[in-house]
Amino acid sequence: MQKALKDRFTDYIYDLQDRICAALEKTDGKARFQEDLWERDGGGGGRTRVIANGAVFEKGGVNVSVVHGALPEFIQKQFGTAEGWFFAAGISLVIHPENPFVPTVHANYRMFELYDAPDGTRKDAWFGGGADLTPYYLFDEDARHFHQTHKAACDQVDPTLYPVFKKQCDTYFHNTHRGEARGIGGIFYDYRRKADSTDGLESWFRLAQHCGNAFTEAYIPIAERRKSLPWEPEHRYWQELRRGRYVEFNLVHDRGTLFGLKTNGRIESILMSLPPRVRWDYSPVVRPGSEEERLVHILQNPQDWAL
Repeated sequence: MQKALKDRFTDYIYDLQDRICAALEKTDGKARFQEDLWERDGGGGGRTRVIANGAVFEKGGVNVSVVHGALPEFIQKQFGTAEGWFFAAGISLVIHPENPFVPTVHANYRMFELYDAPDGTRKDAWFGGGADLTPYYLFDEDARHFHQTHKAACDQVDPTLYPVFKKQCDTYFHNTHRGEARGIGGIFYDYRRKADSTDGLESWFRLAQHCGNAFTEAYIPIAERRKSLPWEPEHRYWQELRRGRYVEFNLVHDRGTLFGLKTNGRIESILMSLPPRVRWDYSPVVRPGSEEERLVHILQNPQDWAL
């Protein structure tokens, strides 16, 4: 008898965590992930893995959480229900390299189920996820590679998905108060339910698998190409300024971060996404005609990198 979908998804994200961590460690060549197992008051827990002070990766984490229990009051209000019980599982990662020419990367794949009783009938279920790239110095071939790899993953389920998810990513990962994107995007989707596909939830599970499996193919070649490029203090300065914009998005706009902070989530795992060295200088000036100016222009004008 086949396992329940939530159990198969849970098995998948733990295996994906192992594979991604192994690939990142190989690229770094020095640092190793440290593991932290934790339990959630109310039900479930997770496996947090962090890497720091490596030869390539200054800080990063690849985290899995599998939690369940009564819906927090905040979510009851969001769903318009007086009570309910839930199951939520996901893998979330953020990697901040030291070299300014290696981009920061983020990915997240998750599923959610809602029940009418602790052991009751499933009332609703959906999948969400995505991956996006935040370069500090833009190499067009890297942007194309990242997008084309994720387009190929989406196409294995439905060729119409990538254009929709790419646009949603550009819209979501946008610092509206700055009028610019956080990075050069990727894919983003949420609340994908049974009714959204002729194959029901199984299609969205397959999409999570294809996209999750594509992460190392999309990112590792970029990190390998750029990790040995020499850089100067002015490159580091620019990286830290741009990291400030990354922090602004995560703390002001990101739904996942805000959800965790409002529902008594595990703070160490939630704030793992923040870079270790960052700066906010007053009204910094970007030199006309520079690579820094070009990046800002691209962030204000999203490109179709997969073409």
